Amino acid sequence: MSSTTSRTATTRIANLDHVVAWDDSEQRHVYLDGADLVFKANEVVHVGPGYAGPVDGTIDGKGFMAIPGFVNVHSHPFSEPANKGLTEEYGSDKLGQSSLYEYLTVYGLNPEDAGPSTQVAMSELLKSGVTTITDLSMARDGWVDQLAKTGIRAVVCPMMRQGVWFTKNGHTVDYAWDEKAGEKAFENSMKTIDEALKHPSGRIGGMAGPAQIDTCREGFFREALQEARKRGIPMQTHACQAVVEFYEMVRRHGKTPIEWLEDIGVLGPDLVIGHGIFLNDHPQIHHPHGNDFERLRDSGAAVAHCPTVFARRGMVMNSIGRYMNAGITVGIGTDTFPHNMVDEIRLVCYAARVFTGNYKMGTTRHAFEAATIGGAKILRRPDLGRLAPGTKADFSLVDMSHPYMQPSHEPVRSLIYSASERAIRHVYVDGRQVVKDGKVLTIDVEAATAGLIEGQRKRLATVSQRDWAGRDADGLSPPVYGKKDRLPQSRPVN
Repeated sequence: MSSTTSRTATTRIANLDHVVAWDDSEQRHVYLDGADLVFKANEVVHVGPGYAGPVDGTIDGKGFMAIPGFVNVHSHPFSEPANKGLTEEYGSDKLGQSSLYEYLTVYGLNPEDAGPSTQVAMSELLKSGVTTITDLSMARDGWVDQLAKTGIRAVVCPMMRQGVWFTKNGHTVDYAWDEKAGEKAFENSMKTIDEALKHPSGRIGGMAGPAQIDTCREGFFREALQEARKRGIPMQTHACQAVVEFYEMVRRHGKTPIEWLEDIGVLGPDLVIGHGIFLNDHPQIHHPHGNDFERLRDSGAAVAHCPTVFARRGMVMNSIGRYMNAGITVGIGTDTFPHNMVDEIRLVCYAARVFTGNYKMGTTRHAFEAATIGGAKILRRPDLGRLAPGTKADFSLVDMSHPYMQPSHEPVRSLIYSASERAIRHVYVDGRQVVKDGKVLTIDVEAATAGLIEGQRKRLATVSQRDWAGRDADGLSPPVYGKKDRLPQSRPVN
């Protein structure tokens, strides 16, 4: 399968088995069978059967399903790929089972290794059908151009903060504050956002990013929100992501994180809450003296939901069905490795059902819509996350003949619960093919992986210098099995 390369050409993908199309009159996705998907340059011009207009090239779509590109609203491609093999099943026993305070600061990559790590993450995202990524990283030189070269549509959210957390004993968290460093980070973040908004690719957007609710002061949040509104972009922060954070905000202010965000005037339609798990009524929080859910619902703020990183440590949102049924906008992100959006969508469903004991609280529609139209709404991009005339030509083609897609009685379910990214064969962003036959066309994955391996190796060599207890990598994250030079000599067989 190939695409027409001219940026003014009209391309028809003909006779697709299925298209997950957007019905604007009913405001929902629908199946169209035996349909054509036609796009001119980077814009969809027709979705439906029997297109008879002029085209510059035709692609045979028989045997494929077209789905809208997934919109990922929360990801850390700078650091997370290097945590593979280290943080899958470890957290801090005495710090709410979180991995934030002992592990994040110890394992994070050196800044010079951000490029290869990001490229590996982008290759995984593209192969799993993500066409738009929100990248929460620290501002760095060359970041915007690096993202653009991968071919993905990206929103940069340069994280900035005034304080950093640390632990000296594994059971308490302290904060080191540096207002001057915060001012510099703020300035660099705004410069990066402005660079992104002016990027000639037209595929890079921006989002203001005060990093965490417990590492930024009230004035910092207000100024960030002011700058976001000035640029017409949203703002995202990590909040309600840890038991320690919840009680730290109560200790400081006598308010839950949600109450404090509301009190300082930033809990509203411009805010995206990264994670939003630990509200006062969450079963892992005993704080009956509040109404966080109702405040969140009424505020118009959105939530970026990333199930895998929390499920690894026994934590889960309560629940995507409850949030979305109440009208809260929810998007999905890949906060950790692997950067596989289909796996996240599946886990969203399973985790919600297990946690609530109710299979209706994490339906396929909840998760698929959060990963498409929910994410698009968060990014203020009604031209993303759906396939209809006038939307961007961001989509994936799913191989309906893949064994894991068969039987194909309900194709979206077959993709999410059985085939996952294995059946996603071709991906287009802005009308250009970026994945062909399951291979990323825009990234040298082998070279990027080699750089990632070397970056992790360098960082692991100095783990003991950053760990409060002086442990090395294996001491902090013990391997599944110990190593031996040899096995005991076997007995002779008679």
